[in-house]
Amino acid sequence: MRFVVVTGMSGGGKSTALKMLEDAGFYCVDNLPLSLVEKFVELISMPNSEISKVALGLDVRSDQSFRDATRILGQLKQSGCTFEILFMDADENVLIKRYKESRRIHPLAMGGRVEEGVRRERQVLEDVRKSADYVIDTTHLLTRELKEELDRIFLKNEEYNSLMVTVMSFGFKHGIPVDADLVFDVRFLPNPFYVEQLKEKTGNDIEVQNYVMGFPEAEIFMQKLVEMIRFLIPNYVKEGKYSLVIAIGCTGGKHRSVTLAKELYTRMKDKGEYGIKLYHRDVTNPGK
Repeated sequence: MRFVVVTGMSGGGKSTALKMLEDAGFYCVDNLPLSLVEKFVELISMPNSEISKVALGLDVRSDQSFRDATRILGQLKQSGCTFEILFMDADENVLIKRYKESRRIHPLAMGGRVEEGVRRERQVLEDVRKSADYVIDTTHLLTRELKEELDRIFLKNEEYNSLMVTVMSFGFKHGIPVDADLVFDVRFLPNPFYVEQLKEKTGNDIEVQNYVMGFPEAEIFMQKLVEMIRFLIPNYVKEGKYSLVIAIGCTGGKHRSVTLAKELYTRMKDKGEYGIKLYHRDVTNPGK
């Protein structure tokens, strides 16, 4: 029997992950009090049970003494129970935004600010996150991309990539992404905005790509950037980092940054033990 414990930050996508696992054939139970976990495991482990795949959702709303989760899960392992822990996470600012948009009350806000609840919850879940087999950061993941990641892990049984790399293009006129780990400025390259036939196009168009990458400086920059990123990634993985956001910016986030981000993504994908996705933050924003 494959047994997956699904937990994580409120607003991180736990409920969505459980629904996707249910669609994939898992018997799913959500919000079970910690005091009933051992009994639940005993029941699903009975010899005559026809259940072969189980996903159990645990979060801070199920029990105020969630710190006991580590102890209970440790006892299960000692008793011979085999399970995997899937931890759903997201950037703090994104979690706060999701809660404010849904107008829900954070379970640990205690009538106060959402920000306080999120920070308190992260402290409570710290030990469980450290012991997780899989940590999925949904900060920039689309629903489709989350499903692909879960299918890869739990259906296709492919090797799990602990680090998710997001290559992001942006425009400095719209602000530097607050969640960026590495920021690169490509405004040193000629701007296609001032070329009449390219002005209304973006870095998603081949004409703009050919223009930008036609300059020797662009190719030299890309070679040096790829070399540095390939050096950094294994060291980030070794230090336990789960999410890396590489932000490439130009003036408006439509031409040069989009082109270079796409080029970096193309050269980095399928080249190592990490997941990678491409995100254009400002490509539809007006301006240069």
